[in-house]
Amino acid sequence: MATVEDSMTNCSSMSTACHMLTASSGKFNQRHKTTGKLPDSTAGATTNMGFPALETFAPSSLQLFYDHEFDEIIDVRSPSEYSVDHIPGAVSRPVLDDCQRAIVGEIYARQSRHKSMRLGAAFVARNIADMLDRDLNTKAQEFRPLIYCWRGGMRSGALAEICRQIGWQPAVLDGGYKSYRRLVVEALYKESVSTPIILLDGDTGCAKTAILERLRQHGHQVIDLEDLARHRGSVFGATNAEQPTQKSFETRLAQELQALDPDRPVMVEAESNRIGKVTIPPAMWKAMSGAQRIAVTAPLEARVLHIMEEFAHLRQDCSRLASTVDRLRHYHPKGVVREWKDLIAEGEFKELVRQLITIHYDPKYNRQSRPKREQRVCVIEAGNLTDDGIERAASEIGRML
Repeated sequence: MATVEDSMTNCSSMSTACHMLTASSGKFNQRHKTTGKLPDSTAGATTNMGFPALETFAPSSLQLFYDHEFDEIIDVRSPSEYSVDHIPGAVSRPVLDDCQRAIVGEIYARQSRHKSMRLGAAFVARNIADMLDRDLNTKAQEFRPLIYCWRGGMRSGALAEICRQIGWQPAVLDGGYKSYRRLVVEALYKESVSTPIILLDGDTGCAKTAILERLRQHGHQVIDLEDLARHRGSVFGATNAEQPTQKSFETRLAQELQALDPDRPVMVEAESNRIGKVTIPPAMWKAMSGAQRIAVTAPLEARVLHIMEEFAHLRQDCSRLASTVDRLRHYHPKGVVREWKDLIAEGEFKELVRQLITIHYDPKYNRQSRPKREQRVCVIEAGNLTDDGIERAASEIGRML
């Protein structure tokens, strides 16, 4: 028979961890569910104890999430659940941490439901008490939070009930995080992108990301997929920031798409369907695949200098750079890859970049872009990729939008 101490040493037992705390979500929702879509749909209702009934927020679209009027969105799931994905703007205030979830789930599976319920309630009570003392102690009497857990069950209900009795006006998200995620999936996997997309195309090192940012500054609609993915898109594209999970990437993308004016085009950099470890979801990829393209060109030396500046951080870790170059051995003879690694060891980074462009990236780009050339509406010759050159290219593209 597993003990609490045994369970504490194995916090990875997450599959059963929250079974007890979400199994009653249906009953909770039957007690509190409303028929309306807006957060004030239960205004005026009371319980038989004289307290206002708990509100239930049941948005039918992503826009209602973004336009909410709550003072705070509270995610009471565990830190690991929150890190995978969460509603935009939500703050993490777990009523059970990861180890506590594992302990409760282990006891539920191996001992008894009653014992796990009792222990889970004790954990939740202590955590809510700490939350009230530490995180919520300055909230005014009019505080109106939206609270959610995985399915809108016992975890969110526990905190909401305490908040209600304090005198605040909490609402529980009907269906919890799963209801929000379902709307994201519908937007990115089942529906189509309504805003016309124009792709910014061009050889490696043509400052496409910088041009996109300049277009944004000029007031044009832009979605920077590499920024959302925290990755520059190539084998050398990893940044110091950790990439989001697929779900988190999709949450960010859905929010950006929702904010667009569908009557104006949006500029997006031409990408492959994978950016690092995340994948562009089907609706966005379909819209990109059929989109018109504006291509940017620049002289080889200008591209070399731009890459040297943009990827200067790679020169600080030659061992990591050599390991990355070694990943190209599947595409080039061993002697070529060995020469590139020798250039790294000798500090000849400019020559390394020049060879990577001419031997690896340009041939690869030409193969991939050849079928899409008929979708090009024009080619912009940047000339140089200094700040002035980037400004000129962005202004010329902006005049066509």
